[in-house]
Amino acid sequence: MLLRLIVGLLITAVALAFAAKRGLFLFLLARSGRSAVGRTFHWPRRVEAEITQVLGQRKLLKWTIPGIAHVFSFWGFLVLGLTILEVYGALFVADFAVPIIGHWPVVGFAEDLFGVLVLVGVAMFAVLRIKNNPSKDGRTSRFFGSHTKGAWLILFMIFNVVWTLFLYRAAQVNTGVFPFASGAFMSEWVATWFAPLGETANEWIETIGIWLQIGVVLVFLLVVLNSKHLHIGAAPINVFASRIPDALGPLEPIYHDGKPVNFEDPPDDAVFGKGKIGDFTWKNYVDFMSCTECGRCQSQCPAWNTGKPLSPKLMIMDLRDHMFANAPYLRVAQHTGPGEFDEKALEGLTEAQQAEAQRPFIGPREGSEHWEDDGYTFDGHRTQSIAGELLPVISEELLWSCTSCGACVNQCPVDIEHVDHIMDMRRNQVMIESSFPSELNGLFKNIENKGNPWGMNASSRNAWIEEVDFDIRVFGADGEDELPADVEYLFWVGCAGAYEDRAKRTTKAVAELLNIAGVNFMVLGEGETCSGDPARRAGNEFLFQMQAMQNVEVLNTIKARKIVVTCPHCLNTLGREYPQNGGNYEVVHHSQLLSTLVREGRLKAVVAPNGGLGERITYHDPCYLGRHNNIYVPPRELIASVPGVHIVEMERSGEKSFCCGAGGARMWMEEKLGTRVNVNRGNEAIDTGAAKVAVACPFCNVMLNDAVTARQQGGEAEGFEVIDVATLLLNSVKR
Repeated sequence: MLLRLIVGLLITAVALAFAAKRGLFLFLLARSGRSAVGRTFHWPRRVEAEITQVLGQRKLLKWTIPGIAHVFSFWGFLVLGLTILEVYGALFVADFAVPIIGHWPVVGFAEDLFGVLVLVGVAMFAVLRIKNNPSKDGRTSRFFGSHTKGAWLILFMIFNVVWTLFLYRAAQVNTGVFPFASGAFMSEWVATWFAPLGETANEWIETIGIWLQIGVVLVFLLVVLNSKHLHIGAAPINVFASRIPDALGPLEPIYHDGKPVNFEDPPDDAVFGKGKIGDFTWKNYVDFMSCTECGRCQSQCPAWNTGKPLSPKLMIMDLRDHMFANAPYLRVAQHTGPGEFDEKALEGLTEAQQAEAQRPFIGPREGSEHWEDDGYTFDGHRTQSIAGELLPVISEELLWSCTSCGACVNQCPVDIEHVDHIMDMRRNQVMIESSFPSELNGLFKNIENKGNPWGMNASSRNAWIEEVDFDIRVFGADGEDELPADVEYLFWVGCAGAYEDRAKRTTKAVAELLNIAGVNFMVLGEGETCSGDPARRAGNEFLFQMQAMQNVEVLNTIKARKIVVTCPHCLNTLGREYPQNGGNYEVVHHSQLLSTLVREGRLKAVVAPNGGLGERITYHDPCYLGRHNNIYVPPRELIASVPGVHIVEMERSGEKSFCCGAGGARMWMEEKLGTRVNVNRGNEAIDTGAAKVAVACPFCNVMLNDAVTARQQGGEAEGFEVIDVATLLLNSVKR
């Protein structure tokens, strides 16, 4: 017993010393990040997130097979935590049992059951790794670029934890010191293997098994702390500190000293965006540490799936690698302005550490797209230099490929905020470096000078009204100072809805449906201007703030209460971002309002003269309506309300819907890399065999129309039509 105790404690002391050193390093590194605002408020919601996402594994179970495997492993290790107490107790007392519950048969049964389930989980993970082999499948594998050797090492270590557990427990059964008289079925079965060896042999097997169990568990701990499996400890913290209510929808404002920056008089030392690793917050650092490299984000990313350099996973891995490589600098550096360095902090660092600290953060990175699996360490998973010259951490091509669709954030099981990171880096490039795609110059000038992205005159905003045969009430036409009491909704037409021909058809359809239903509404006309969404997603926060303040002032002055929009981007901006600027309104999408009117019987769809039977229509979920605002049902209800229509879902639908390619201000940028996102989505819609694809966003309407037209010019998809849900409903109502 004495030898068992001495060796066990010695192994523990050595391993824990290394673990404590690494743990302190990680804590100090995370603490070196800038302050993060609002990450500890709303405790009930955060506790709920811990219960549902960490304990309940809700987001992991979106993918059934990998989710089940992870549940087996996660809950297995929670339950097997009791065995850690038991094995250390056995160092001191031969027949040690956990107080109170230590002899309950159900506890012994649970420990053995979850030990077996962990092995099942390991086998499932192994099969998944073999089936999704990046060396065989290349970019199509979600593990492409991940540390696959490190993943295999972890699976091997988990296997070692379980077999050494059953080894010493089986020997305890034979030596008579096992705390459970029954229930531990697996331990009792393995015990039959060793029973013929006799008591002395079993005593030695027990002792060696205990040493092996302690050693394997502690080595596993060290591997976790020094590998991407650091997420085991970091992920629960990341989930707890995630954005409430969620990380999609509104972008966070730029903060300074814990408060949003006042863009009318910004502080001289305010940091606009992220221009170096030292500009990121402690929550951002925990984001990087939490990445599991599972590749769910990568598999859903429209940029990655169309051959572009952006992989949300690899971007986070690059930032993580750079953060760790910069740890000696970050831990002693004072927070500096964008692009600046703490010269004093550079003193005492090696030449390589100084070079990494001053490495270009964002820039062209041609020739660097080469991945190498280097095991379970963080460093060098992708080529970091060419001819000895350090490449930028983040490539410009990557940064501007993002459509801000939110698929990465939606799929991430550990609540990493990829979109926020990209938008913050864009803010730095636009407002500090003045480095951005040339096409955005026109976008910014048009919004600033004309109040819309197309540069059209404000006098043309009402042109669509002349094309309808019923009266449209325009605010101010009769000298109003505020919305009349009988006006139920302010109809925010939007820039696309006022100027773009295909979107104007939707505007007129919505207006006519509201008129038929007897809904009193009013439009702002020339008093309306761009919401600012394209500017904000392109990184021009200053221009967005100017637009937001102007619009909020107008809406508050006229006492707007309820607003209906046809554009999901306007829905998101007016309803979820304008509260940051003092504008609080009830904003609904036209699909929501029209669906309500149909349910109330104020609008009634009619069967076509030929019966209208069997028309197949597929529906494309707009990213900013679906993932960003969780509106999936109302558009489908509208389609289903049309008699004779059958909805055919695309393979990628709902929260897994594929982007049209226009979000993130991509509508105004040329798509020069890979294949076109809208063509990818258009082909998927056509291949369903449906006659039409219904949309609920003016950007989606434009992008999918272009994709379908390209197919039709090639002699395919004849008769296939892109139609807004409002137009679809109107065609039936007017029969």
